[in-house]
Amino acid sequence: MSKVADVFKPGGQLSAAIDGFQPRDAQLEMATAIEKTIRAGRQLVVEAETGTGKTFAYLAPILLAKEKAIVSTGTKNLQEQLFHRDLPTLRKILAPKKVIALLKGRANYLCIYRLEQAQQQAGQLPKTTQHQLLKVKRWSTMTRSGDIGELNELQEDAQVMPLVTSTKDNCLGRDCPVYDECHLVTAREEAKKADIVVVNHHLFFADLAVKDTGFGEIIPNSDVVVFDEAHQVPDIASQYFGDAISSRQLTELCEEVTRLCLTELKDLSQATQMARTFEQVVKDWRLQFPRDPMRGNWREWRQQDAMQEATSRVQEKLETLVQVLQTARGRHKDMDNLIERAEEYLSLWQQLMDTDETGYSYWFETTVRHVVLHQTPLSVAKKFGGLVRHSQRSWVFTSATIAVNEKFEHFTHRLGIYDAETLLLASPFNFAEQALLCLPRYLPEANDYNRHTLLADIAQQCIDHNHGGTFLLFTSHRMLQQMADFLRDRIDRKVLVQGDAGKTELINQFTKAANAVLLGTSSFWEGVDVRGDALRCVIIDKLPFASPDDPLLNARVEDARLRGVDAFSTIQLPQAIIALKQGAGRLIRDQRDRGVLIVCDNRLVNRYYGARFLKSLPPMARTRDLQKALDFLDESNHDKHTTGN
Repeated sequence: MSKVADVFKPGGQLSAAIDGFQPRDAQLEMATAIEKTIRAGRQLVVEAETGTGKTFAYLAPILLAKEKAIVSTGTKNLQEQLFHRDLPTLRKILAPKKVIALLKGRANYLCIYRLEQAQQQAGQLPKTTQHQLLKVKRWSTMTRSGDIGELNELQEDAQVMPLVTSTKDNCLGRDCPVYDECHLVTAREEAKKADIVVVNHHLFFADLAVKDTGFGEIIPNSDVVVFDEAHQVPDIASQYFGDAISSRQLTELCEEVTRLCLTELKDLSQATQMARTFEQVVKDWRLQFPRDPMRGNWREWRQQDAMQEATSRVQEKLETLVQVLQTARGRHKDMDNLIERAEEYLSLWQQLMDTDETGYSYWFETTVRHVVLHQTPLSVAKKFGGLVRHSQRSWVFTSATIAVNEKFEHFTHRLGIYDAETLLLASPFNFAEQALLCLPRYLPEANDYNRHTLLADIAQQCIDHNHGGTFLLFTSHRMLQQMADFLRDRIDRKVLVQGDAGKTELINQFTKAANAVLLGTSSFWEGVDVRGDALRCVIIDKLPFASPDDPLLNARVEDARLRGVDAFSTIQLPQAIIALKQGAGRLIRDQRDRGVLIVCDNRLVNRYYGARFLKSLPPMARTRDLQKALDFLDESNHDKHTTGN
């Protein structure tokens, strides 16, 4: 029997050391498959449905192996959970001498040099930012890691954050006067010495992109890579194999030029004036887009007369700023860094103005204040697949939602890992008894403008019968806001709405309340783990097909059409199925959970592809009668009180 099998068997190390540990066949099967993959140096893709125990299933074999491993997760929250809870628990039992490290992206660490610079320039900052700066300074004297995540007093988007953290653009590297004290350098050094390093997907691919250009390496070399929440990997990889430039980068460049010239290089008044002029031109360019956040096709928007005029002015003023700054080369290390950034931004800008290159999607996304231009490859299969094949590493990709129709081609073909072994592991939960799927009758069509009225009525009935918590998941912000306004006026429970606070804070409030109502869009469809009565009903407004206005999707669809491939069945449908599986997966998180999933979309039964969605969902009992769903909620509440749970 393998080492891993001994760990998971009844009476094994985990049973002896962890109270309540129950051996699970699917968990053992996954762990032994990963053990074999590591020995063979191959690739494995695993769908491990909720309740399988996939975290322990991949951590145990990498702890027992001699090889060095990277574990990459979907979010920083999952990173924290792995590093501070799951990994230490297993390491203590299986490999107490192994060294583990947590590594985040550069912006998550305090930059001591930039903190000093900000303090020198504090008089020029708004009062709110000055108060935030004082809090950062106090914390900086106590922190060992410099991880901004420790600084709970400030929000993640606090105005002071860009002033006290670095980016790859403004970092001075070895030229920094406090390089030896750098928290990021320390974290990297610890990662190099560790046996297991926990990162996130964005950091992994940002590092890959940096190495591809021949520069440094954030993530140390490893023999094994495990991607948890691997369904996110293809889209994240696409972002980092492309290029982008943002108005935020350009305005921050101007702000840093201005601060430097007002403090260190006071004779460079022309540079100060040019920076201010360029900053205003960039802001004027942002005004060419609608105020509300959106995404769009840059090739199309680029053709508008007003847009061409605005972008020409940006390029003209950026060229002038570069020329002015170049006259000060060699006078100050910060100025030399700013010159390099300005030159790089000019090159990127020119690249993103030339939208004729094929094989890429040119698109933009806006926030209330900024705009980002993207050039994204339509496929990463050749590049990523080649990296995997030639890397001499073992690769494991796992998630609760990778397969479509119990097949993995949609995932493996997007990443170019055609030879990977695959494994599909069903959940051990008794969905037929624990959960009920309801598709109410007489629903309006998905595109009916007034459908929110009936949805609100369904939601209110479910909330009234549900003594626990309710999730409402939406595919659009418009519908979310309509429903939020409706429910706030009609129910007496706490109503939490995405955007009112950070995701973690909203989930904490929701769990604590135990009977709240939470409304969210895409980011709440996954990565949320609420157990027990705190979540007993999930309502999904409609099937989560990507917006037809999504420029990256449109580019992929057009590319598929040109290749003679059915874009709907190969691109749009699989992505929607995986998204629905993620949303449905919020409901049953524990063997004792009970609840109702309501999907308010007739296309599940009156479109030919509805059967594919249904086949991909857990094997819940099903009904079209809303009253049966309400009765199920009533019975679940009765069962709770009669059993004393």
